[in-house]
Amino acid sequence: MSISVEPALDRHLAEVLAHVRAYHQYEDIRLSDEQRVSAIRQLLGPSQVGRIFLIHHGAVMVGYIAVCFGFSIEFEGREASIDEMYIAPAYRKKGYGREALGLLESAMRGMNVRALHLEVARDNEKAQQLYHAAGFELREKYCLMSSVLVEPEAQQGAPEGPS
Repeated sequence: MSISVEPALDRHLAEVLAHVRAYHQYEDIRLSDEQRVSAIRQLLGPSQVGRIFLIHHGAVMVGYIAVCFGFSIEFEGREASIDEMYIAPAYRKKGYGREALGLLESAMRGMNVRALHLEVARDNEKAQQLYHAAGFELREKYCLMSSVLVEPEAQQGAPEGPS
């Protein structure tokens, strides 16, 4: 396969935004384009909070992986969480996702990341199979819990799409 993974830069904003829109539509994540752009910009180029990695098949961008950084005492150092991963429908079921995850893991090791985490919907069995095949394991002892400290404007009634 000819998949490559490279960090997104400012010049990739429009292309990344198009894929993020598609992912958010698929997952029913309701943000305005203004909110998406604000979040994406924080992950373009070198950033202390995370990175967006473009997934290319040859010259075509087929998806992206957004990774956010943290620190873990348990893992004795820097950790990262896959916040979003998207492969365009025409490129699914070809092994590109698994290959992209392998390339991402190599990139994360190069950035001194000790552990890589992700969350996946309980009913998304296809994604769970992909992640398991890529070496991710369910941590049965733990469950993800969240406390939303600031409610995104879009979930408070902001319109969908560009303002």
